[in-house]
Amino acid sequence: MKKNKEAVLKNTIQRCIEKNIIIPTYAQMRDPELVPDAIKEELKHIGLWDLHPYNLFRLTWKNEPVEKGGGFGKVNYVELPPELTGVKARIVVLIGKYFPTGSHKVGATFGPLVEKLVSGDFDPTTQKALWPSTGNYCRGGAYDSYLLGCQSIAVLPEEMSQERFDWLHKVGAEVFATPGCESNVKEIYDKAKELCHARGDEIVNLNQFSEIGNPLWHYAVTGPAMEEVFNEVKTEKSRFSSVFLTQGSGGTLGSAEYLRQKYPKVIVGAGEALQCPTLLYNGYGGHRIEGIGDKHVPWIMNMRNIDLVIAIDDTPNIALMRLFNEPEGHKYLLAKGISQAMINKLELFGISSIANVMGAIKTAKYYEMNENDIIFTVATDSMDMYRSRLKEGREKQGEYSIIQAAVDYNAALLGLGIDNMLELSYYDRRRMHNLKYFTWIEQQGKDVEELNDQWYDEQYWARQFNKMFEWDKEINEFNARTGLLKKLK
Repeated sequence: MKKNKEAVLKNTIQRCIEKNIIIPTYAQMRDPELVPDAIKEELKHIGLWDLHPYNLFRLTWKNEPVEKGGGFGKVNYVELPPELTGVKARIVVLIGKYFPTGSHKVGATFGPLVEKLVSGDFDPTTQKALWPSTGNYCRGGAYDSYLLGCQSIAVLPEEMSQERFDWLHKVGAEVFATPGCESNVKEIYDKAKELCHARGDEIVNLNQFSEIGNPLWHYAVTGPAMEEVFNEVKTEKSRFSSVFLTQGSGGTLGSAEYLRQKYPKVIVGAGEALQCPTLLYNGYGGHRIEGIGDKHVPWIMNMRNIDLVIAIDDTPNIALMRLFNEPEGHKYLLAKGISQAMINKLELFGISSIANVMGAIKTAKYYEMNENDIIFTVATDSMDMYRSRLKEGREKQGEYSIIQAAVDYNAALLGLGIDNMLELSYYDRRRMHNLKYFTWIEQQGKDVEELNDQWYDEQYWARQFNKMFEWDKEINEFNARTGLLKKLK
C-alpha cells in the first residue's frame, strides 16, 4: 500500500512541477503575510478569477477587493447599520465575493482535495474529483481542481441558477443535473454513488457533507478572521455574543469550533429553511434559499456545539433579495436613512447570505441584545450568481414598486420575529445528532461506532480539527519535493 501511495505521489509531484503548482498552507491562508514575496509579486498581474495556480494563495478572507492584480490586506467585512437591521446589536458580515469564483467555497473545497493529493490518496493523472453539491461547493471544487491540475465532475440539482451551470461548463467540468431543488440532497448522493459504481477507481468522491477538510478550513481560516475583525471593531464594553450560520454542509460552522475556544460563552446558531425544517421539526420539503442543503444532518456537523436553531422562511428571504437589488428598493432604503454607501454594498449578499443576515437579526431579538453585543455571520457569495433570479421575479411578479419596497422593508426585514426558533437542550442536540444515523449509517455506510464517538468522545472533534497542523506539515513536505518554492528564492 505504501508503495502504491508513493507511486501516486510521484505522479502528483510531476504534475505539479509541469503546471508550476505550489500548494498554500492553512497558516498562509489565515495570514497571507506568510505568502512568499515572489508569489505576491506575480499576483499583481493575475485576475481574481483567473485559472492560474497562484490563485490558490487567494483562498483567504484578506484579498484586496479588486478584480485583477490585488494584494492582501485586512479581512473583507461589512457592519450593518441598525436602520437596516432594526436591532441595536451590531451585525458583522464577512464578505465572500472577493474569493476566486466569488464565493468562500473555494476554501471549503481546498481541504478535501489537497489532503488526498499530498498524502498519495488521489492521482491527478488518472482520477477525477467528484463534487456533490447544491451549487457553490461544486463550483469551488471545479476551480480548485483546475488549479491543482485535476479533472472534475460536478453534481448539483437541476433547479439551481443558470449562472452556476454556465460557469461549470466554462471550466471544463463534467456536469450532472439531478432532479429537484436545494433540498434534494439524497438525489445528489444517489447520482454520486451511481457514478462511482460505474467508473470505479477513476472517481474520488469528495462529499462536502462528510469530508472533514470542509469545516477544517473554516476552523483554520474563517474563525480567526472573525476574531481579527472583532478585535478591530470592539469597544471596551463589546461582547463576541454570537455567530449565526445557515447549516448547509455544516462547513462554515467549523469556524464556531475555533470561536468556542476563544469565547466560551458565544451563542452558536444554525439556520435552515422553514420550508424544509429538518433540525427543527424533523421535516422535509423544498425551498428557494440557494446555498444551503437539507433533509439530513451533515456527518461533519458537531451538534454538541450548537446552541440555537432557526428556520428561515424563504418568502421574506426572496422579498429581501429584491428589496436589496431593485432600483425602487434602493430608493426606499435611502429615504429610510440608510446611506448610499451601504446601499451600494447590498449586492454583496447572495440569497443564502441574506438568510444568514435574517438569522442574525432573529438571534439579536430572541436574546434581547444591545449595542454591546456583536454577532458574526458570512456572505457566502454575492448577487453575481443570482441575476437570473431577479429576472424571474420581474417576470412572475411584475416590476418592483416603491409600495412593495415599503412592504418588504417593514414586514420582511423590520418585522422579523422570534418565531420558528429553538434554544437547544441536551436532548434537543441529541435528537438532531441521532438523525445522522438514517443518512450516514443506513444509506452511506458509515460506522455506527464513529457516530457514537462524535457524541460521547470528548476529544473526537478536537482530533479532527487538529489535523490542520498535520496537513500543513505534509503540504510543506510536498512543496519541498516539487522544488518549486526553492526556485522562487
